[in-house]
Amino acid sequence: MNRSARSKTIIYVISVVSIVLWGMSYLWSNQLVKQNIPVEFIVCVRSIIAGAFLYLVNKLIHEDIKFYKKDTWKFIGLAICEPTVYFVLETYGIKLTESPTYSALVVSTSPIFSGIAGIIFFKERLTIINILGIFICLTGLALVVTHGDKTCGEYFILGIILLFLSVIVEVGYAIFTKQLSNDYAPSVIVMYQFLIGGVFLAPLAAFRMVPSFDISLYTSWSVLKPLLCLSLLCSSVAFTMWAATIKNLGVAKASVFLAMIPVFTAILGVITGTETLEVLQWMGIAIAFAGLVLTQYVRKERL
Repeated sequence: MNRSARSKTIIYVISVVSIVLWGMSYLWSNQLVKQNIPVEFIVCVRSIIAGAFLYLVNKLIHEDIKFYKKDTWKFIGLAICEPTVYFVLETYGIKLTESPTYSALVVSTSPIFSGIAGIIFFKERLTIINILGIFICLTGLALVVTHGDKTCGEYFILGIILLFLSVIVEVGYAIFTKQLSNDYAPSVIVMYQFLIGGVFLAPLAAFRMVPSFDISLYTSWSVLKPLLCLSLLCSSVAFTMWAATIKNLGVAKASVFLAMIPVFTAILGVITGTETLEVLQWMGIAIAFAGLVLTQYVRKERL
């Protein structure tokens, strides 16, 4: 395997790892909202822990963490998109739909919006095969989440609307990340993203948390465990890997991996005993993976 092929394989591997971690994030977020932990608190603490952890990592590996003044507004825009707006919309969406799998399905539609953004802002190219792959992938996903016994919340429709808004914000995040990726290491971009986002979210988190604060609940392992998993794995690790994915694959092709989140959410749900999959759902998973392969197809030029 030559160096180029090896590098691409590594990018695909870290892309999948990111998606697996984000698939778990729906389950961990669901655990917290079921304990009536305020969404704003979850997002704020998750962001601060993730930013602080990445600061220590960047210091330990001697990564250059300074940024240029000309990029200040890009970093602010990045932090406003994620975590400030995206995570709040996403977590409320999960809470209102009361279905981690349906929530993941809505977020998986982002390749359609991101593909359009990649073409408009970065002149990225998608072939007919790539576009066909996106729709095959989404067809497979529909089979995964529309079969089986699912229980939806009373405010399901409102939750779906919030999740679709989060998808639009996700596109903005990808655009800012792509713009910054040529001048900064992925871990540095994500570090500032969460530190700035944590500052934005702190007043809102305090306002929502103080009236019903119960120290025994907030310091219990049932709260700390999913919160630490979200902070260190789903934020610090997954977002750093995802920034590298966007840098190497582009906005359009990278976003297709997001479509696989509900697949991993469903599979992990089976493993943890919170979901069951029917035969048609397993078929949907196979179709979705086939579509994903087509989205990454690049025609080789003849010599």
